[in-house]
Amino acid sequence: MTSLLDFLKSESPDAPHLHHLSPPAAMPGGEIDVHGTHLGSHGGALHADLPRATIGDTPAPIALSRATRTTVRIPEGSISGDLVLHRNGGSSNPLFARIAVPMAENLHPVANPAVDSEGRLFATFSGSRNQTVPVSIFSIDRDFQIRPFVRDLLNPTGLAFGPDGLLYVSSRAEGTIYRVSSEGVATLYAEGLGTATGIAFDQEGNLYVGDRSGTIFKIAASSDLLEPEDTPRSIFVFATLEPSMAAYHLAFNGSGTLFVTGPTTSSNQVIHAIAPDGTTSVFYQGLGRAQGMAFDVDDNLYVAASLQGQRGIARITPRGEASLAVSGSNLVGLAFLEDGCAALATRDSLYHVALDIEGRKLA
Repeated sequence: MTSLLDFLKSESPDAPHLHHLSPPAAMPGGEIDVHGTHLGSHGGALHADLPRATIGDTPAPIALSRATRTTVRIPEGSISGDLVLHRNGGSSNPLFARIAVPMAENLHPVANPAVDSEGRLFATFSGSRNQTVPVSIFSIDRDFQIRPFVRDLLNPTGLAFGPDGLLYVSSRAEGTIYRVSSEGVATLYAEGLGTATGIAFDQEGNLYVGDRSGTIFKIAASSDLLEPEDTPRSIFVFATLEPSMAAYHLAFNGSGTLFVTGPTTSSNQVIHAIAPDGTTSVFYQGLGRAQGMAFDVDDNLYVAASLQGQRGIARITPRGEASLAVSGSNLVGLAFLEDGCAALATRDSLYHVALDIEGRKLA
């Protein structure tokens, strides 16, 4: 219960008053801008005039403070809670800050994790080029228990579930696609795909593969989901883009347009949109090192990238309006979960955050 003293402090005319947070969510190490009034000095240079910040009961360091904006850095070990600023003997009104928490560590994802129909996550230990590792793909249960799933795959990269409910994975070292049984046994599905990286299925069950050297391949859907391993695949060149220094990342929106990112050295990178007939256009330009993507049910695109110098998950509306949805470093991808939450993939871990966003169901 709020004490009378706390109430009087919060009602002080010089107490900070908070309007909104941007972005509304962050990972540990990320930063949230707090917008409001009476937040700090106009010059922002006097240490004594800096506010203090807390998220729940956890102190959070101030990176920058002005009269109407304060930047709060999220410390390790934080959890979601009310963000409050304290200054001039008064405390602000609270605003709820969504903080991502670790769910699996000691991984090496290089693209989006994948989610099966039961809500289990799958992520890779991709390794450096031609590096062999004991476990190539891990599964993560809803209770965050991590289990080995696939062994002895070289440089697993892109993950996607097919219309048969099985996991498909690309190997960038081999230029191949593997189909993985429910027991974790991988069999060859297609080969000769260059430096195969990102993969995605369309609504008809065709599989698209991004070759890092610049080709998007289309593997025609099979009429028999249980066809033998050595059945020849019909493989076409669907589109040609500029090469990427890392990997292509693929995602479909609700109308069947394929969106592609491929990190380059440019800080003004584009997201390509490829129509079902293979026509390529620029959907958005202005990102740094854009990587894994996912859509919500309203066809807003979420992408791991830098936006205006801030690293995290950018949200881009169908009209091309961009804003930061999650602040955080080292992000390579994401996947929406069925409960409005999301799994965020960094270079070595998965994080869990509640965003109240309904992701689009994948084909």
